[in-house]
Amino acid sequence: MRLRGSVVMITGAARGIGRACALRAAAEGADLVLVDVDGDLSEVPYSLGSPAQLEHTADLCRKEGASVLVAPADVRSAEAVEAAVELGIDRFGTITGLINNAGIGAPSGKPAHEFTEQEWQVMLDVNVSGEWRVLKAVVPVMLRDGGGSIVNVASTAGLVGYRHFAGYVASKHAVVGLTKSAALDYAPHDIRVNALCPGPVRDDPAMDGQMTAVVADALGISYDEQEAVYLESVPTNALVDPLDVADAAVWLVSGESRRVTGTVITVDSGFTAR
Repeated sequence: MRLRGSVVMITGAARGIGRACALRAAAEGADLVLVDVDGDLSEVPYSLGSPAQLEHTADLCRKEGASVLVAPADVRSAEAVEAAVELGIDRFGTITGLINNAGIGAPSGKPAHEFTEQEWQVMLDVNVSGEWRVLKAVVPVMLRDGGGSIVNVASTAGLVGYRHFAGYVASKHAVVGLTKSAALDYAPHDIRVNALCPGPVRDDPAMDGQMTAVVADALGISYDEQEAVYLESVPTNALVDPLDVADAAVWLVSGESRRVTGTVITVDSGFTAR
């Protein structure tokens, strides 16, 4: 029960890595503020996490014994993010940990110059500015209460390039930069900020994950073909499970990592070792 007495806010919690993080945090004793967008975005060419999926995540966490608040919010809106944080404060009194996970993988699948202005902007607005907005809303609470831990979920795309994914790669590199600077800003206040870079992550049906499918669709290939590409790229010959990423996130939120800040941790089956 490494997170007993903690209140952890998780964005993008409806499915995938966000759901896995919620389940692991619940099992470790945390109370939870679960956030996801309440509907699809017209600029994003696939369905995002639904309210029903977010409620399912919450139900699974309650079965682990956690107290759970569901707070739908679009991270493109500062007002929506601030409202979600306020709901969390009203319910639990504080927020001690943040797993800043909300993000999109497409529009992608073409050379950099072919992205429209709108496609480029939505990627940055969700993946970079969205994480900054949530951090901006949560940090004052942590300053007030004497500390906390923030985990910004980036990607191996925050460390290397991917052909035909320039917007996604640029956004995730920016998350790594945001993490390092914020870690320096808040180190004197006992607020730790770290980046987690997962990949390649398999789509676990139990988590309603679909990011590998999103990548495959963007490239115009089948899921099995994309999975085969992933398997060839990792030295362990095994894809990452969402719960593997969640284990690392929980460690970063917990006191076991109390001297870890400003760092980038990969959970990628050795992908970036080459």
